Amino acid sequence: MHQDVKEILYSKEELGQRIAELGAEISKDYAGESVVLVGVLKGAIVFFTDLARAIDDNVDVSFDFISCSSYGNSTVSTGVVRILKDLDRPVEGKHVLVVEDIVDTGTTLHYLLGNLKSRGAKSVRLVALLNKPERRKVPVDVDYIGFTVPDYFVVGFGLDYAEQYRQLPYIGILKESVYEEA
Repeated sequence: MHQDVKEILYSKEELGQRIAELGAEISKDYAGESVVLVGVLKGAIVFFTDLARAIDDNVDVSFDFISCSSYGNSTVSTGVVRILKDLDRPVEGKHVLVVEDIVDTGTTLHYLLGNLKSRGAKSVRLVALLNKPERRKVPVDVDYIGFTVPDYFVVGFGLDYAEQYRQLPYIGILKESVYEEA
């Protein structure tokens, strides 16, 4: 375990098992359909790749990526959403499945889902590895949830603090002393 991590919430094995279950559920729901997986960079990339491999070949999957931010290098959302990198192709008339690492305040996802719907997508759904409903400031419907987590600052498996800890193969609680010093 990394020295800055207080406790492991979900092990590599637990994450793998839950992602396989999500992949099976998504495969069933989109069987015979085409879907664009839209990965929200950077945090969702680890989850995105594992989830994409867990979706059966009875679903025609394509990839695209978007980068949004309402945090910067802070642990608290600013409330202002900025698109840092937009999609490479139009989503008009397509099923879109947004793949996100964590739904926290809901600010970014509320904006992003509305934005994608306004582009004429056939459907827009959301899969999140982690859901923190007690921090929600803006309502967001999460169609597929990996785990519901308490209000801890978590890192690993793509989630970061100031661009660190993304590579950890588990999700852990970051020690308060790490971000309180900043």
